[in-house]
Amino acid sequence: MNIFKLSIKNIFNKPLSSTISLALLILGIGIISLLLQLNSLIKDQMDNNLKGIDMVVGAKGSPLQLILSSVYHIDSPTGNISLGEAEKISKNRMVGSSIKLLYGDNYKGYRIVGTEKKFIELYKAKIKEGKEWDSSYEVIVGYKVHKKLNINIGDELVSLHGLRETGESHDGEPFKVVGLLEPSNSVIDQLIITSPESVWDIHDTHDHNEDHDEDHDHDHDEDDKEITAMLIKFKSPMNIIQFPRQINENTNLQAAVPSYEISRLFKLFGFGIETLSYLAYIIIIVSGFSLFINLFNSMNERKYEMALIRTLGASRFQLSRMIIFESLILTTLGFILGLLFSRFGVMFVSSLMEESLNYNLNSFKILIEEYWLLGLSVSIGLICSLIPAIRVYQMNISKILADE
Repeated sequence: MNIFKLSIKNIFNKPLSSTISLALLILGIGIISLLLQLNSLIKDQMDNNLKGIDMVVGAKGSPLQLILSSVYHIDSPTGNISLGEAEKISKNRMVGSSIKLLYGDNYKGYRIVGTEKKFIELYKAKIKEGKEWDSSYEVIVGYKVHKKLNINIGDELVSLHGLRETGESHDGEPFKVVGLLEPSNSVIDQLIITSPESVWDIHDTHDHNEDHDEDHDHDHDEDDKEITAMLIKFKSPMNIIQFPRQINENTNLQAAVPSYEISRLFKLFGFGIETLSYLAYIIIIVSGFSLFINLFNSMNERKYEMALIRTLGASRFQLSRMIIFESLILTTLGFILGLLFSRFGVMFVSSLMEESLNYNLNSFKILIEEYWLLGLSVSIGLICSLIPAIRVYQMNISKILADE
């Protein structure tokens, strides 16, 4: 006698109650798994893009906005700062290295960033095709940008002013694509990068309506030049304590520490995530009660059938095991479908983020915490089936058959 097949048959004999229990479990497991996945993916993206950056210097304003705009490129900049003032900071004995950033233009929604060649090294990106820029108006395109827009070596890009596709186009010389990057799983994948001189030149042309030759000497007065932000790496981790405070108190610039600001951001979101997690656990508990009631009622309705099965040679233990199997099948199926639900949720959120922020969070990896969810599902299945299984084991088949 195949007890496992009987368990599956019993589940299909009560489709409504089984479906309700299963749906509640899928919803609870799915929400928790989705929150775990999103939290892990966003944290990985944040941490991956923070490597090698101890401090960001920019215009006065919100420190979090400065970090989001300069490190993750998902917000508007706080303003521009004097290149001369930024250079003074970069020459400080506490500073190990610095990278200038200039941005404010885009091509079809993807940011054009004027920076130094060591920006590529910061994210350990490599040239897939072509070369690095040698002169003004030459650009290197990130992996996601050239894949999404089908950009190739030699293409010319006419930039738009601002960070949206609706900006005013520049009248000056178009940018020429000279390099394509390999995927690096970092923010540089979704950027178009060029030299600082390119950005200064195109804005000079836009502002003054003057032609700008590619071999221009770039002899602008350094005091008139501006950058958007500067990424700083300290010589010693201890410098992170005092140097940002000195800049904020003694200069017109703002210094923000990425690790601190992102930690604060996660704390702000943490309350909402925790609240949703509690709600999901409540749903799982309710699904457990629903499953218990389903098994208990099913057992009472099928007492005569079980008594007949006993007379056909099934043992008490086999009947108890049939109840346990029913419960475990439903909870295991609920766990598997809950994981699938969460993955579709991640794909949906990722598509929204890719459309609005050019970020992609797709991942199908199994987290350690999700193994705990499997353990929770199995435990619920065992606990819910315990009392019905004991009642079946203690069943008096002679009395049941006589009553019928």
